[in-house]
Amino acid sequence: MDVNFRTLDLNLLRVFDEVMAERNLTRAARNLSITQPGVSNALRRLREVLGDELVRRAGAGVEPTPRALALWPTVRDALRQLQHTLAPGEFDAGIADTTFLLAMADATAAELMPGLIRIVEREARAVSLRVLPLTTRDPRRMLEQEEVDVAIGYFPAVIASLAARGQSGVGEPFETQRLYVGQYVCVMRRGHPLADAPLTLDSFCAARHLLVSFSGRPYGFIDQTLGALGRERRIVITVNQFFTAGRVVANSDLLTVMPRHFARVTGIDDHLVLRELPFDQPLVHVDALWHRRAQHAHAHGWLRQALLRSAEEAFAVSLPEPAA
Repeated sequence: MDVNFRTLDLNLLRVFDEVMAERNLTRAARNLSITQPGVSNALRRLREVLGDELVRRAGAGVEPTPRALALWPTVRDALRQLQHTLAPGEFDAGIADTTFLLAMADATAAELMPGLIRIVEREARAVSLRVLPLTTRDPRRMLEQEEVDVAIGYFPAVIASLAARGQSGVGEPFETQRLYVGQYVCVMRRGHPLADAPLTLDSFCAARHLLVSFSGRPYGFIDQTLGALGRERRIVITVNQFFTAGRVVANSDLLTVMPRHFARVTGIDDHLVLRELPFDQPLVHVDALWHRRAQHAHAHGWLRQALLRSAEEAFAVSLPEPAA
């Protein structure tokens, strides 16, 4: 269906964006400071223009049609770019009361959050931080749906995909920044039968293991490496936090694999023994990942720099040269 953009009221797109974000007409009306009948009327007019129902009632809210789901990312990006162009504003950290949503694992938070909090207390005392659990190695959906502002973690498949698509000329709406590089090691309790002997591939595979799995799947990148060697290990329990893993391993004969740096912040490192893995495992690159629509937002830029400064404090990494 042809759309006459010369007569299209952009306010209808603002209403559509808010309804899609809230999935509820009453909340959308409140956020827009208009009445619910006003929201309904705007949706009716937009339906007539686009020739699609857009949303249907579902319980206490509304459910978008496939056409609405396809249109929303483009509409939202266009509205954000227009807002930035017309009223870019500045981010004054000293007075801003912004709330930032971050997704990361507890091992990452244990390293980055102390420094980040010091920056906030020193420069932006009204800013709030909410750290949400990282439940996936591919957080692009979380960023696309604006569940978080930045995801921080080890995303090897995502980084490789972005690099490959970039080299082929296919654009991706995501940006990344390397924060620090770590190393995974085998961790066991002091007094473990393997603690006083060299850790071999055979003894590693013969042991019983605990796996830190964000998704709950009993298979991780260590298992991928072992599979390439024609080996496997016995995973008897999965947990979703490295801190929990450290506690369980310190009180059992299980082995686990975790970032070397995390052992020192568990508070029980004197109960643990760290051993090099008996096979080659790539270094762990911890990256910040965000959606490109936030790239030029002043508040988001401040957050990214604060994360870099916190990483520098925790790991003594070198900050990149500022962009020209």
